[in-house]
Amino acid sequence: MGFPGTWMTESESMVYRVVPKCACSTIGQIMYYSDHGVFYDGDIHDAQQGLHKWARDDSQPIIKANVKTRSSYAFTCVRNPYTRVLSSFFDKICGIQRNGKRYRGNLVPLLIQKYGIEVGGDDGKDEFDQIRSFRRFLLFVRDTIRWRRPMEPDIHWSAISGHVSTFIVNGGRYNKIFWTEQFNDGMQDVLDHIQTPHAVDLSSIPRFNESEGHGPKRLHPVEDYFDDLSMHLIYEIYKRDFELFKYDFDNPANKMPIGEIDLDEVHAKLGD
Repeated sequence: MGFPGTWMTESESMVYRVVPKCACSTIGQIMYYSDHGVFYDGDIHDAQQGLHKWARDDSQPIIKANVKTRSSYAFTCVRNPYTRVLSSFFDKICGIQRNGKRYRGNLVPLLIQKYGIEVGGDDGKDEFDQIRSFRRFLLFVRDTIRWRRPMEPDIHWSAISGHVSTFIVNGGRYNKIFWTEQFNDGMQDVLDHIQTPHAVDLSSIPRFNESEGHGPKRLHPVEDYFDDLSMHLIYEIYKRDFELFKYDFDNPANKMPIGEIDLDEVHAKLGD
């Protein structure tokens, strides 16, 4: 299995388990900058050098050796399940991707046909009932995760705990898990524990939100998208995420965590 979704600086100062839709573009750029003193010119997900990635064959033995011996500071970043799945809908389903096409080719036509979802026309700019379409999208998300049909679950809306667990199951251990909602505090704590070739001043680092502007703007408060049935589906899909990462299931309007993450609990519950 190895360590899918794992990135590491070339200096081996830090190891990061990528969780999609959880500030991964910004974290990747910070890692790149900490080694090279400049940001990667483009989307960090496209970088084929300057950063070790499990998806690169030449990086795999280096990452594996480091993680197995726990030589470097290892961390990841998580996000409120309500806002994360909403962001996935507007970015991946309603939005046009950076290649100028729809995400995953025939996925959106499938959703329009099978689930009656609207996405704002060919360019995502027409008006449509965002709340109704999002709730239908949630049915699709549940179907992919519960029954793996009409397709396998996508990394952008599969549970955070599933991403986080592969690192643990295969022998890694996190030194830190922090919240996207308190990004500066969490990332600063990581930087305080390591030595990097180039100093990182978080206050001057831009936010690299590569998905911003792909899709239509969200028109309503988060809580308006979640009725009783939607919350039931969310709990069915993301129960573990709420429990382990201390988010407020009962109040979709509250994106902030309501407790401290217990690393021992995370490793115990996701390590089996």
